[in-house]
Amino acid sequence: MTNKPFNFSKLLFLFSLLLTFGFFSCSGDKKEHTEEHTEEAPQEVEEVVEEKVTETTTPSLTEQLETRVANFTEKADPEKIKKYNAAIEKVVASGILEKAKKEGDIAPNFTLPNATGEQVSLTDKTKNGYTIITWYRGGWCPYCNLTLAAWQDILPEIQAENIEFLAISPELPDSTLSTKDKNALEFEVLSDLGNKVAQEYGIVFPLDKSLREGYKNMGLEEYNGDASYTLPLAATYIINSKNEIVYAFLEADYRKRAEPRDVLQKVKDMK
Repeated sequence: MTNKPFNFSKLLFLFSLLLTFGFFSCSGDKKEHTEEHTEEAPQEVEEVVEEKVTETTTPSLTEQLETRVANFTEKADPEKIKKYNAAIEKVVASGILEKAKKEGDIAPNFTLPNATGEQVSLTDKTKNGYTIITWYRGGWCPYCNLTLAAWQDILPEIQAENIEFLAISPELPDSTLSTKDKNALEFEVLSDLGNKVAQEYGIVFPLDKSLREGYKNMGLEEYNGDASYTLPLAATYIINSKNEIVYAFLEADYRKRAEPRDVLQKVKDMK
């Protein structure tokens, strides 16, 4: 059998085709492309993490309340705004803030029903340490619901410090039960019917006559079970094991509340 001579022209032709389609440069290009994206990846991940943290950061209670006030001011009738502001000024002028129980006073003891009718005593709560008490107007009040939700958010931290927390309103137990369920509250919500305990703390004021018709239409009498048209200040107290008031937040403007995390920090500093 006769051997055929090696055809160099065919070899050169095949080699030129390989160069044309970039066979010998593909692996190099792929490596360079991979390294380029490897260097960029950590930066991209950091940017996503930062965005996520920003999106999940919960505004403080004060920020939430200020946003609510700003929205109300923007949309409400100017005469209505003027009426509400005038009512707040009357509360301040009444001298209630000066007469209310303050830091250094002994906290009046009380026993009040919770949302399910069980009796809760202040001395039972304070005997083991600090107790935080906050008053709110009712579950019908959007500012109160924001406040209660903010306290619920830090409740695990409060409990971790062995601190008791109580919320009080003049609403009937059935109304407080609705408030408790609506806001998924895990702390005690007590009914101070007729604002009797709030009166002992000196934080009750009569609702301005110019506002009563609107509150009547809203159902205040049904919520509270009376027609007294009295409400408590936006008040928050810290009470120690001796039933001494060691911190008091008192505000005539119901749109301003004690910042829960600040109050918790004050208790921590006292311990």
